[in-house]
Amino acid sequence: MKATLPDPTAPTTSRRRFLFQSAAALGFPAIIPATALGKAGRPAPSERITVAVLGWGTIATHWTPSFLNNEKCQVVAVADPMKEGSNYGYSGELKGGREVGRQFIDKFYSENAKTKVKACAAYTDFRELLEKEDIDAVQICTPDHWHAYQTIYSARKGKHLYGQKPLSLNIGEGRQMVNAINEAGITWQTGSQQRSDAYFRMACEFVRNGRIGKVKRVRIGLPGGHKNWSKLGDKTDPAPVPADFDYDMWLGPAEQMEYRPALLPLNWRHNFNFSGGMITDFGAHHIDIAQWAMDLESTGPVEINNIRGEVPDKKALYNTASKFHYECTFENGTQYIIADESEKLMPELEALQKDKSKPADQTGIFFEGEGGKWIWVNRGKLLASDPNLFRDKIRPEEVHLYESKDHTDNFLDCVYSGKPPVAPVETAHRTISISHLGNIGLRLGRTSLKWDPRAESFTGDEEANGLRNREWRKPWVLA
Repeated sequence: MKATLPDPTAPTTSRRRFLFQSAAALGFPAIIPATALGKAGRPAPSERITVAVLGWGTIATHWTPSFLNNEKCQVVAVADPMKEGSNYGYSGELKGGREVGRQFIDKFYSENAKTKVKACAAYTDFRELLEKEDIDAVQICTPDHWHAYQTIYSARKGKHLYGQKPLSLNIGEGRQMVNAINEAGITWQTGSQQRSDAYFRMACEFVRNGRIGKVKRVRIGLPGGHKNWSKLGDKTDPAPVPADFDYDMWLGPAEQMEYRPALLPLNWRHNFNFSGGMITDFGAHHIDIAQWAMDLESTGPVEINNIRGEVPDKKALYNTASKFHYECTFENGTQYIIADESEKLMPELEALQKDKSKPADQTGIFFEGEGGKWIWVNRGKLLASDPNLFRDKIRPEEVHLYESKDHTDNFLDCVYSGKPPVAPVETAHRTISISHLGNIGLRLGRTSLKWDPRAESFTGDEEANGLRNREWRKPWVLA
């Protein structure tokens, strides 16, 4: 790791800045019209947006094609401290690392680009990438412990950001991210892709427009357990760091830990040093939809009650909750019940299951209305207590939510226009804070907590307040 960190606030010269600065030096700044340069920090509609990918593993492999297939942008660089490794993916089936990403991107463009494009560049250190490459936008696909640092660093460079969920590792870092993005005036899109799915938007619109009456409760079922995605879960002992892997760089601002194969790749999600377990992994998706439907996107609960679960010893390698349950009450009386799928929060779905030999899906978002009415939505699934409920279409004068049909395209359009995207940063922060609240209660063995969503602090519990943030490992400091 370099001893001297690049100045995160120092400007980099892009092709647009170069044109403007050159013209100004000649005394003819007016010869470059504003429409050619675009708005401040924004490419003109005639230009392709240049994109860098930070972290090439499971998420980047699955989501970067949405950028590659969009002619509004070109992916030009990738950064990852791993050169090339195996056991990525949701069953250990993929390879990851910067060389894998570089080859993936180059292969796509060689086979599909209409004109010749520049070869993709690969870097170990994302800071070097941002110093050397002419980048408009960044897709952050790194583990959760990197999200805040890379967001703040990139925002100060004026880069537009597509950040994969969950937004943050903790509440304090999330608020820092919101502030940095707002101060920079850049576009941020959270990778909460369910907001660009018609089923989820439809469910939220039906709830918002009173089709099931006043919503009494929202039941949110999440996956539980500790998934062994990498198939390396039994390799928990310290081991030599693989060749061509800068493990210290991978750790970044996280607390120092010895390298263990069971942590990498993706299984890091089960260690609080790097993530928040399944509560944050899928809570970032499903709680977000509850917030959208209930019009609570800019606030949080005031009480968290009935907190219980199974949390391993904090010294365990996989120390996030494997089972969990907690209930959130908002100032307006709205209640969320959040639990892992083993609790079977949605018995109504069991009754509708045609094949009784298979268990009914117990994940997703279940809106419990009046008179026995309900709506349930999950990926590719939308059900109601009465199927005829969906025949009453949303009328022009009723509430219509933000419609995005393609999450990446929505982001790119907003980079050009400066308009808000479908999944802005404040919304993501409020969503993931609800996951963090549950984790804090579980980690401390609390059965209840009182929360002030305006001050973003716990009432009468300084130990809980101490878990809202963490200190970054030196030298990873941003003033």
